[in-house]
Amino acid sequence: MKKGTLNAITDIEGVAIGHVTLDGPAGGGDYHCTGVTAILPHSGNLFEEKVPAASFVLNGFGKTAGLIQVAELGVIESPIMLTNTFSVGAVLEGTLQYMLEENPAIGDSASSLNVVVGECNDSYLNSMRNMAVRPEHAIEAIQAAAGGTFAQGATGAGKGMICYGAKGGIGSASRLVEAQGRTFTAGALVLTNFGRGHECLFPGWVVPEEPAPETPVVGDKDDREKRPDGSVIIVVATDAPLDSRQLGRLAKRAAIGLGRTGTHIHNGSGDIIIAFSTGFTVPHGGGEMTVTREVLKDDHPVMNDLFQAVIESTEEAILQSLLHAETTFGRKGRIVKKAVFESVPVK
Repeated sequence: MKKGTLNAITDIEGVAIGHVTLDGPAGGGDYHCTGVTAILPHSGNLFEEKVPAASFVLNGFGKTAGLIQVAELGVIESPIMLTNTFSVGAVLEGTLQYMLEENPAIGDSASSLNVVVGECNDSYLNSMRNMAVRPEHAIEAIQAAAGGTFAQGATGAGKGMICYGAKGGIGSASRLVEAQGRTFTAGALVLTNFGRGHECLFPGWVVPEEPAPETPVVGDKDDREKRPDGSVIIVVATDAPLDSRQLGRLAKRAAIGLGRTGTHIHNGSGDIIIAFSTGFTVPHGGGEMTVTREVLKDDHPVMNDLFQAVIESTEEAILQSLLHAETTFGRKGRIVKKAVFESVPVK
């Protein structure tokens, strides 16, 4: 399908991305190789103008925050935050602080706030036990968020991530859907930290070298045993007017894009998809008993095109996370090399 101008989730008007990256020695052999990524669905007040949303858990070995309320009420009312496994709490706290400052009514004259945070395990490269990501880093990532082109690869939450045995991280792509004189955009942003090298199906992929089992690297175990099964967070966005139920259908299709790349979803992998639409917003509160909104018909051919757009965007976003990432150094002298392709696709 036709790609968006930027070939990124920010092709959807109003969507903004911000990163904070931590990269450096921490003393005593520790190394911080991690960060935070913030996805803002629109540039307004997210609590006052919520976006319809849904999630789909393909494999639940993950530590997300906020998805229970998203499933119940069908909206997102905060930035969507990504980080490492042990930093979900700190990032939630920082995001909450940011939102409380922006909205004095939250927790007082208005209701509480549901913050959405996703994670992947970067403990192979990052001294994750140090919990170096602090609440202020979440605030910085939100404040840094902007539309347009943004950094991908080993940056923000993606700094310490590994994909198919090579360096992974943040990736994004988008597709356009045209129907009856209107054009809709669907895009994906991924945090890739999954798969073994031999599983990858991308054309030209060169399987990363792995230490031989008989070569001890850490204690009496070989290096591969120190790598967690991994995870992936996929954030799907569209400007097509879809309700929460329909967005749940889109989120499931993103799993097809993930599967196209080759992974068979390991036991210890958290594979979680979050989808939202900017096609309309849901005002907080108000005295109206009913609402009237434009939503697409399920049986219109445009839905099939949106499904395809999400599948293609997800698949390419994973590829982009590999293409943009660079060889990265981490704790205990570990190195994860940049992905190698016999013929490199165009970024």
